[in-house]
Amino acid sequence: MTLSTIYQSIELLAKEKGIEAQIIFDAVKDAIILAARKQFKNVGEMTAEVDPKKGIQVFALRKIVEEVADPLNEWTLEEAKKNKIPAQLGEEIRQELPMEALGRISAQIAKQVILQKVREAERENVYSEFAGRVGELVNCVVKRIETRDLVVDLGKTEARLPAKEQSKLESFSIGDRVRVVIRAVEKTGKNAGVLVSRAAGELVMRLFEQEVPEIYDNTVVIKSCAREAGERTKIAVSSRDRDVDSVGACVGMKGMRVQSIIRELRGEKIDIIQFSENPVEFAIHALSPAKISRVSIVDSEEKHMEVIVDDTQLSLAIGKRGQNVRLAAKLLGWKIDIKSEEEKRQEVETQMADMLPAGTPISVLADFGLPENLIEALIGAEVSTVEQLGSLTPEELEQLPGVGEESIQSLYNSINGFYAQFEQQAGTGETSGETSGEVEGEAPSAESVDAALETAVEATADLPVAEPATESAVELEPAIESEVASSTETAIDSVPELAVAASAVEAVVDSEKA
Repeated sequence: MTLSTIYQSIELLAKEKGIEAQIIFDAVKDAIILAARKQFKNVGEMTAEVDPKKGIQVFALRKIVEEVADPLNEWTLEEAKKNKIPAQLGEEIRQELPMEALGRISAQIAKQVILQKVREAERENVYSEFAGRVGELVNCVVKRIETRDLVVDLGKTEARLPAKEQSKLESFSIGDRVRVVIRAVEKTGKNAGVLVSRAAGELVMRLFEQEVPEIYDNTVVIKSCAREAGERTKIAVSSRDRDVDSVGACVGMKGMRVQSIIRELRGEKIDIIQFSENPVEFAIHALSPAKISRVSIVDSEEKHMEVIVDDTQLSLAIGKRGQNVRLAAKLLGWKIDIKSEEEKRQEVETQMADMLPAGTPISVLADFGLPENLIEALIGAEVSTVEQLGSLTPEELEQLPGVGEESIQSLYNSINGFYAQFEQQAGTGETSGETSGEVEGEAPSAESVDAALETAVEATADLPVAEPATESAVELEPAIESEVASSTETAIDSVPELAVAASAVEAVVDSEKA
């Protein structure tokens, strides 16, 4: 191969890989130096040159000194003259090394170094081009299939589409055109290169930006997106213009805009949610289509909320395998605990029970005739409250250590005496609530009626005598009849004796009618 052919090959390789030709020339120099080091063991520093006329040359660098301290890198004037190299003291000279000495192994080493340098330059070039394009939507073609991963062609480079970044609803063949988002760009490591995705939420966001002009011109803003590829996506949108409906703009007339995106995602379900700064209102929207009863903030700093739904709405709010509430939590960025009305009621009852006293100590039964030794035996058997003792059956009591069959009756007598005091208190309270007087249905005696009348007369002896009614008063009597009646009842009620007499007279009249 001639020198001109080598130069053309290097330039063609540089153009194909999209890198500078000088990078490849430098790689060739480094490879030749590394191969020469394997061949020439007694040489120190080296340098290489690629000359269009002379080809590739390798030189050993020597410094001319009076006394040699480093034989690998230093020569005296005599050694320079012996090798027919003109030199002066303190000068650095170059000794050309024979390229013919490099064998096949050295050539293979040089080849590997050149390929490695070219790959590094190519990766650097790819990284600098795509590092700032993460999240961008790009069109590509499936180039080959490696197990479950796909390798796609981005034009200037290849990208990898791993199986975990693919939707389970999709399958591709070689030559298919697909739209993907750039997920990451790695410079080094096993996955060096461009990583693209069809499962990221950014893909849905970029598709909406292309389909909805209001999002493209920033009138409608996508606030957040939560996605489980191949199943469901929730996307929250907000409008900067009060006259523009953000959800309606994304749906489009007759659903044309969102249906176009659904077709691109092979039928994946998409929920478009109205964004709200209020987390409670946002949660109600995010958990649709379930109807929410109420939402309470448990911890605003930790972003933890509790959602209560009707029992019939619980499964709908949670979703299939918890998908609905899981996506809603991702969309909000909050931890969501979802409960039914029945679960919340039971929780409140448990909390109330925990707040109540643990129970009445069993020692109070000593006041109701329970022997001290029996109380100690019950406490030793971990029966420490009256409520615990009352819940035990006779068979369970007999199994307690220190409690025999003859003690069971004594236990029940003490328990009955303890609870009887509450029944007596309840009965006393009911009696005190009744007014003193005759028992209902029993007619009063004549003596009690006479005594009541005498009391009434004595009570009214000092009352002023009403003036005779004038003609005008008689004419107004129908109008003021109700007021007079109410005034009379008020006057009777204000004097206790009159009230008793009035009730007695009514009782007599009722008994005579009967």
